This record gives sequence, structure tokens and C-alpha cells, in this order.
Amino acid sequence: MKKILLQGIPYDEKSSYEKGPKLAPPLIREALHSGSMNLFAENGISMAHAFEDEGDFEVSEYFDIEDITRENLKSDNKIFTLGGDHSITFPILKALGEKYPKMDILHIDAHSDLYDHYEGDKYSHACPFARIMENKLATRLVQVGIRTLNTHQTEQAEKFGVEIHQMKALDLSQIPVFENPLYISLDMDAFDPAFAPGVSHHEPGGLSSRQVIALIQGIDAVVIGADIVEYNPNRDFQNMTAFLAAKMLKEIMVKMM
Repeated sequence: MKKILLQGIPYDEKSSYEKGPKLAPPLIREALHSGSMNLFAENGISMAHAFEDEGDFEVSEYFDIEDITRENLKSDNKIFTLGGDHSITFPILKALGEKYPKMDILHIDAHSDLYDHYEGDKYSHACPFARIMENKLATRLVQVGIRTLNTHQTEQAEKFGVEIHQMKALDLSQIPVFENPLYISLDMDAFDPAFAPGVSHHEPGGLSSRQVIALIQGIDAVVIGADIVEYNPNRDFQNMTAFLAAKMLKEIMVKMM
């Protein structure tokens, strides 16, 4: 079995509204190892011996993230990243794409993050999936939980052939079966703010924790990487979002085993 490496990327320089996600990785780990929860997922499998925690990596420049990820992939490992804002997903996938020329992505988020540029920055946290699709890093991109589409992002989705499952008509039974190696990107603002108050962008009408857990548990694919991003501890309440992120870390990681 391939080892899963856990890397922390405490980076939020591409955040457009509020800084804070760079503080997230150690707090997610703290929740995971707090004694309040164990390392078993709901399927009864423990992740305790499945991963090695490489700790957090200092990021001076944006594309350092690509180099860090490439280095951690050298031993044929799988990679799980704790962010950080959502801009980190593009350089991670640039590194991962060297190993997996055909890759599907399941993107769970309130936002489609398909802007061509945002506030003059093509690498903003509002743009990673435009860059990912431009660089042909995904054979298939499926987005779930979206509830903020505007005209530009709708046009971008059509241009790149993105499959969007919006909250306004969500039917999780319609999520497709993935045929290629799968990467999962979970933005914590996919959850309704009632479940995850610790995010920069509160967007009501979101997913419940049980819906996202069920979505992950229902995946039947080879999961080769994942990230959890956009947890902002500055806005959390009684560490609710940290514990939810830790819960999702367990459920996703056992899918990678």
C-alpha cells in the first residue's frame, strides 16, 4: 500500500476577502489528536498507520508549493494537503499531474473558483480551477455544492466542460462514477455556515456535514490525492470548523488507503 503523506501549506496570500487560512493546518491537527476523537473513520478503519505527517512547509513564493509537493511525491506517495486558501490547489495539481496524466477532480465548494482573473490576479483563490482546466490537468472536473455562480463563471464552466451540481437542485445520487484516478478538493465553505462558521466567506444554503460525509463515503474510485482548504480559524466558534475538518480528513484519507 502506498504511504499517504500529509503536508501543511500555511498560505493565504491569494485570499481576496479575509486572511486567516494560513493558520489552519496546526489547528486541524490539534483537533485530530485532541483526544476528543479517535483516528477511526466511520467504516471502522483506522488511518493511524496509513500516513506520515511531514508537518507544515514555509512558502515564500506561490510556486514553491509545486516544488514542495513534487518533492513529497518522489517516493511514489499519495499526498494529502492541509491549506491554506484555495489557490494552493493549482500548484499541487501541477506537481501531481506529472504522475497522473489522466486525472478526475471532485471539487466540493460554495464557489466554482473559475474566474479567469480576480482583482487582477490570475492565481487568486478565486481562479485555481480556471488554471487547472487551461493546463489540462483534469480529464473531468465535477463541482458539488456551488451556489454563487455568476455570468462569467457560467461561461467559464461551459468553455471548460465543467460538470456543476448546484445546491439549488442538488441530487447527490446523480454524482457520476469516476473512471480515472481521483483528486478531492474540499473547501470548508461548501458546508452551510451553521456547520462550518470558521470560513472567510459565509454562504448560506450549503451542504450539511452528513451530506458531505455521505458523498465521500460513496466514492468508488482510486483516490490519489486530496486537500482541505479555506478554514479560517479567526472566524471559528468553539473550534467547530477545526473538528469538522479533522473529521473530513479521516473520511477522505481512508478512501485513499
